Amino acid sequence: MKLRVSVVQYHLHTINSFEEFAAQCEHYIKTAEEFGAEFVLFPEFFTTQLLSIGNGQGQSLTINDLPSFTNQYRELFIKFAKETNMHIIAGTHVLEKDGKLYNTAHLFYPDGRVGEQAKLHITPTEVNEWNMAAGDSFQIFETEKGKIALLTCYDIEFPEIVRMAKAKGADVIFCPSCTDDRHGFHRVRYTSHARAIENQVYVVLTGTVGALPTVDFMRANFGQAVIITPNDIPFPPKGLLVEGEINNDMVVTADLDLELLYEVRARGSVTTWRDRRTDLYTDWN
Repeated sequence: MKLRVSVVQYHLHTINSFEEFAAQCEHYIKTAEEFGAEFVLFPEFFTTQLLSIGNGQGQSLTINDLPSFTNQYRELFIKFAKETNMHIIAGTHVLEKDGKLYNTAHLFYPDGRVGEQAKLHITPTEVNEWNMAAGDSFQIFETEKGKIALLTCYDIEFPEIVRMAKAKGADVIFCPSCTDDRHGFHRVRYTSHARAIENQVYVVLTGTVGALPTVDFMRANFGQAVIITPNDIPFPPKGLLVEGEINNDMVVTADLDLELLYEVRARGSVTTWRDRRTDLYTDWN
C-alpha cells in the first residue's frame, strides 16, 4: 500500500487579515491537490502568522491572542479536507484549555472529523516566554492508509515516544516543526533520521521559513521539508525520499510505500525493531 504525501515549507510574512492567511493556505492545499496528494503536512506554529495582523492600533497580538482564531482555523481546514478528500495535518495551533495554552497538532479528516495531539515535550522558550503547557496523553490516529502518529518538533528528540508510536502500530510519524537557527534545525533533523532507523518507520518532517518581524520569537526561521526513510537497500542510501530547498517557499511530494517497511522489518540488512533486547530494557509493546 502506498500513500502520497505533500509537505509544505510554509513562508511566514506579515499579513493584514485572516483572509490573507486563508488564501496562502489554499495555495498550498491546491498545489498538493494538483500533485494528487492524500496527506498534507504543514509546520509547527505556522498560525502565529495571524499574530502579525495586529490589534488595529499599531500593536502586535501576543501568543495569548492566538486561541481566539481557533474556530476560523478549524472551519478553514475542515473545508479544505472535505473539498479535496485529503488528510491534512495542519501543523500546530495554540489552544487554550482550563486557562492553559497547548501547542496542538491537528489532523483534519476528509469526512470532517478532527484529531488533536498536544505537544508532549515543551522547550524552555515555550515554557518561559509563552507559558505553554505539555500535553498529558498520546494517541495513534487511524486512517484509510494505516496508523499514523503526530509528534511535534522537540517530541521527535525523545526516542521513547516514537518507540511507543511504533509499538501501537504507527508506520508514519508526521512531525511539524519550527526552528529558528541551524542548531535547532539539525537537532530535529538528525533525531528524525535516528527515529526512522530505530523503528523502521517513515518520518515526514517540515518547518517554517521566512520571518515575522512583529511577532516575538518568530522573527527567525530555518526550515526544510523532508521525508525520511530507514537506511536499507529498498530506500535511498541517505534515507531521504525527498527534500525541499532550505528556507524556500515550496511544497515537496513523494509516495510512501508501506510494503517496503514491512519488507525491511522482516528481511532487511538490519532488523532494528525485531532485534531489540527487551530482556535488558523496556518493551513498549
